[in-house]
Amino acid sequence: MFGLKSSGGSYEKMASDYYLDLENPFLAQVTKQIHEHEQESELREQMSGYKRMRRQHQKQLIALENKLKAEMDEHRLKLQKEVETQANNAYIELEKLAKRHAGHSEKEIKTTVTDEKKFQQQIVAQQKKELTTFLDNQKRHYKLCKEKIKEEMSEDHSTPKKEKQERLSKHKENLQHSQAEEEAHLLGQQRVFYERNCRAFKRRVTVKRHDSEQEQIREELNKKKAQKEMEHAMLIRHDESTQELEQRQLRTLQKLRMDLIRLQHQTELENQIEYNNRRERELHRKHVLELRQQPKNLKALELQIKKQFQDTCKVQTKQYKALRHHQMEVTPKSEHKTVLKALKDEQTRKLAILAEQYEQSINEMMASQALRLDEAQEAECQALRQQLQQEMELLNAYQSKIKMQTEAQHEREQHKHEQKVSLRRAHLEQKIEEELVSLQKERTDRIKHLLERQERETDSFDMESMRLGFCNLGALDFPKDEYR
Repeated sequence: MFGLKSSGGSYEKMASDYYLDLENPFLAQVTKQIHEHEQESELREQMSGYKRMRRQHQKQLIALENKLKAEMDEHRLKLQKEVETQANNAYIELEKLAKRHAGHSEKEIKTTVTDEKKFQQQIVAQQKKELTTFLDNQKRHYKLCKEKIKEEMSEDHSTPKKEKQERLSKHKENLQHSQAEEEAHLLGQQRVFYERNCRAFKRRVTVKRHDSEQEQIREELNKKKAQKEMEHAMLIRHDESTQELEQRQLRTLQKLRMDLIRLQHQTELENQIEYNNRRERELHRKHVLELRQQPKNLKALELQIKKQFQDTCKVQTKQYKALRHHQMEVTPKSEHKTVLKALKDEQTRKLAILAEQYEQSINEMMASQALRLDEAQEAECQALRQQLQQEMELLNAYQSKIKMQTEAQHEREQHKHEQKVSLRRAHLEQKIEEELVSLQKERTDRIKHLLERQERETDSFDMESMRLGFCNLGALDFPKDEYR
């Protein structure tokens, strides 16, 4: 009669509409915009800080690379100076050796000239002594022969004196001629002995000079070999020190890169956690605000429902008055009291039922709104947790990808460095091998050319000696004090 059922449905719709209207007032909209602006400012500041960190990391890497490059340039300059110093020292040592050899050769030449003169003087002195002895012997022999002939002739009384004198003169002449021939023969032998021994002395000097030249060239070649070995050892040491420095620099650069990546990832994770906490705080603050606002909303809804109840009561009161007036007109006057009492009881009953229905509607509305708020907030929390979890998983996946890419880059850099070191060492070993082969070839060629030249000199000297009539000069022996 009074449309209570339809009125109950309208209460629920009204309560829902009123609740939604309270969620979007102008003040709430302004507050929401302020919060969004603050959130955008925080995000911009966070992104600006992140970009500053990335730029700072890039500057650190560039600064380290420049520092390592300067260190490597200084290292290479130091090695280059050491190589130049080694080369200069080697050149100076060879110059000193050449000067020493030249001085030794000059001294040997002077000594040889002196020894040759001394040797010749010894032979001449010895031959003069031999000639003097020979002449003295001849004189004694001549005197003895002369006396013997005189004695024989003095005993021969049969021979005339003149004939004896002729015989004596002829004998003296023959003896003098014989002694002259013997003296000439001795002088010839002495001349041949002198020339042969001087020639043999010169051959010995030539052999000695050849031995000295061989010793000098071997000393020079041995010096060059020792210097080359020292140079090669230095180059190997340089290569190893360069390899160690390159490896250390690579480890330093890779360590800094990994440290910066870890710091970047830690910052990203902290930012994400801060963002998650802020989102959760904002949602919690929103839920708290909704919970705080809910009693006011429910009270306003309750007042609206009570006002509607009062309006309905007024309508029913008017309807009751109209019904009572109509009943009074159609009912006999004697029954008016009974009819009025019945109408009054019915009105009271209807109003009690209506009040009960409105009370029930208020309770249902309150329970429904509370349940709807809890479910909505729980759904928002669940959705936010899923969203933040997905974002965290995406961040972890991205960071894992960056870390794997960086590790792969480091492996490539290490492999490239190992190949570079291996190739450089192979080139160095090839260079050392080629230089040793070249040095050995130079040694063989120089010794060969020296021996060939000395052999030609010796052969030419021996052929000239043979042309002069001197053979087998090398078999002659000299006293130790006559030849050094």
